[in-house]
Amino acid sequence: MIDQKGIITHEESEALGINEGMLWSWRKEYKEVKIESFPGNGRMSDKDAEIVRLRLENRRLLAKREILKKATVLFVRPM
Repeated sequence: MIDQKGIITHEESEALGINEGMLWSWRKEYKEVKIESFPGNGRMSDKDAEIVRLRLENRRLLAKREILKKATVLFVRPM
C-alpha cells in the first residue's frame, strides 16, 4: 500500500479506488490522532457523541414546543 519510505503512489490509490488526496488526509489524521482517527465499532469521538446528544435534545425540545403551541390554542379559545 505505502512504500518503504512511507510514500503513497498514484497506482496504489487507483487500485483501491480512492483519491490519492483522501489517502494522504487519512494518513495525516492517523499520525496526529492515532486512536480517535478511525473510531468505528461503536466507538465515537467525544465530539461525535456531543453532536448526537445535542440532536436528541433538539428533537425533544422541538416536540415539547409543538405540545405547548397546541396547548395555548386550547386555552385561548373562548368558552
